[in-house]
Amino acid sequence: MDCQKVGALIRQLRKERHLTQKQLADALHISDKTVSKWECGMGCPDVTLLRSLSAVLCVPVAALLSGERMTHDKDGGNMNRIRFYHCPCCGNLMQTTGKASLSCCDRVCTPMTPQQPDAAHQLTVQCIEDDYYITFPHEMKKSHYITFVAYVTCNQMLFAKLYPEQGSEVRFPALRGGKLYFACNTHGLFVQDGVPTVPGDT
Repeated sequence: MDCQKVGALIRQLRKERHLTQKQLADALHISDKTVSKWECGMGCPDVTLLRSLSAVLCVPVAALLSGERMTHDKDGGNMNRIRFYHCPCCGNLMQTTGKASLSCCDRVCTPMTPQQPDAAHQLTVQCIEDDYYITFPHEMKKSHYITFVAYVTCNQMLFAKLYPEQGSEVRFPALRGGKLYFACNTHGLFVQDGVPTVPGDT
């Protein structure tokens, strides 16, 4: 770790949280002199403190280790840049509308890479009244199932979390011009362009 960079980041984050050095020290059960040394670049936090320091300053441990926060250009809300994340430890599902650094269970999560559906992973969509009735032949066993289905337009997302032994169907309000994203717990994320309808539907 670069103690100068880490110390400068800790100082910046502490002030953003409106904490004094003593308040930060008390939260970590250390002396305020220790915090002062960090911020002066005269030492780095012990690894045993990183998790607690991360929680108090509301920043990922990775940022504390590097001394840098990841920043991005202002997000214009373009859903075409949507990314889905999955925690391999607890199964938590997350999504963003652009690049982000997300962590869960003390692990950095990487975005899932969308792939085109194959014969075993395919959604069928029927237009019924004002809804899309979505079905899929994929099994829904505890060892192998579809974890979610999402319908994403330029400014909206409809999301259905699925569970093992649940029915193989989802129903969304009909919104034009979107994409279907769905994930298999074994084979990853798939994306299906547009909303095709089965023959005979209106």
